[in-house]
Amino acid sequence: MRAADAANPVRLAQIGSTGLMDFRPLNRLVKACFGRDAWTWLDVLEALTFPGTVRLKAVVGEDIVGYVIGDRRSARLGWIASIGVHPTARRQGIGRRLLLAAERALDTPRVRLTLRTSNQAAYQLYTQLGYEKVDVWRRYYRDGEDGLVMERVLRA
Repeated sequence: MRAADAANPVRLAQIGSTGLMDFRPLNRLVKACFGRDAWTWLDVLEALTFPGTVRLKAVVGEDIVGYVIGDRRSARLGWIASIGVHPTARRQGIGRRLLLAAERALDTPRVRLTLRTSNQAAYQLYTQLGYEKVDVWRRYYRDGEDGLVMERVLRA
């Protein structure tokens, strides 16, 4: 590996499909990304096996460093159920690439997602990509924090 490549993990992160074979590392990643808000192992298993779900991972070397799970709620609306990047791999463009790849795979005119109102890093990324606030779900998270629902219109 060239030194320039080692300094640029964005180029090294390969985006591809994920599935049941990635259950253990993905389950660990979900916990590393979300702590108290992490999905249960059963939620992760369901996300990896539910038909029609968009499941992508970002891999650097042998390690899964990011993932996104999405589904089509209708022909006109896709939903990003979960997206996460390992804390040591954040702010390197991996989340952006995963989200854009999921939007393409969902192939719906609109895409929505939910985030904690306090998650300013995610909020900044989503607004840069054209997401706008469409709703607030009061006391959405276990600790009572509100969830901010954002939507991106990809085509009319």
